[in-house]
Amino acid sequence: MGIFSKFRKKSPWILHYNTGGCNGCDIEILSALAPRYDIERFGMLNRGNPKQADILLVTGPVTKNCKDVLRRLYLEMAEPKVVVAMGACAHGGGIFRDFYHVENGVNSIIPVDVWIPGCAPRVEALIDGMVEAIEIWQKKSKEKEYLKDHENVINKLGVEDDD
Repeated sequence: MGIFSKFRKKSPWILHYNTGGCNGCDIEILSALAPRYDIERFGMLNRGNPKQADILLVTGPVTKNCKDVLRRLYLEMAEPKVVVAMGACAHGGGIFRDFYHVENGVNSIIPVDVWIPGCAPRVEALIDGMVEAIEIWQKKSKEKEYLKDHENVINKLGVEDDD
């Protein structure tokens, strides 16, 4: 498994979830996947399964109908995971803020690591945000490996838990 985890660090998989809205951000995401920008050159692949995804890309205002699905998708993702909120709607509700059916912002439901501002953000901003998300993801991967190794060292020393 060591060789697979070595290569996996360089190619995070993205789960895109639109929680509602005007789909302006989704058009920019499709543009980033097109040959002109080709976000796959960074090793990022768009997948639809949360159990295989490493980065959760959320667009649109979080509606009351979508908040449970968003929380479930976040919990189904394996650690380490990074959440990216794209656009003004994901940040605070955007033009839909304070509507009766909108939860104002993704961070009221799940923790967010990277914010991509704008309505709709340009493709260059999306690429910059995703590169930052990869750096955070790699840092979390190293911390997880350290903690895993730390547990092995403690077990070898014979230290027992007080519980």
